[in-house]
Amino acid sequence: MSAKNVDRHNRFRSITVGFRVSPEENEAINAAVALSGLNKQEYCYRRCLGREITVQGNPKVYKALKDQLAAVLDELRRIKTAGEVTDEMLELIELITVTLGGMKGDGTNE
Repeated sequence: MSAKNVDRHNRFRSITVGFRVSPEENEAINAAVALSGLNKQEYCYRRCLGREITVQGNPKVYKALKDQLAAVLDELRRIKTAGEVTDEMLELIELITVTLGGMKGDGTNE
């Protein structure tokens, strides 16, 4: 038998919450989760409840930053004019910027 899933107040988490997303939304969620350093469950419930997400720099977060920056660079190389930048790409760039700023200690973490 596995250990009980409890929150930091030792309350048993017995209810499952699920929802459907598009493939693009899934990619955006996965990128945000990777950049946060949290697992997906922790990230999602903190965001849903409006709680602060503080990014702690660790090898997993640095790898996610490296991977996301590489993806942004590839996309920017593909783009010929600034008018072709998608809203999703701009949101990803903003998330990366906030994450890096928070890790340096000169901005708010999100």
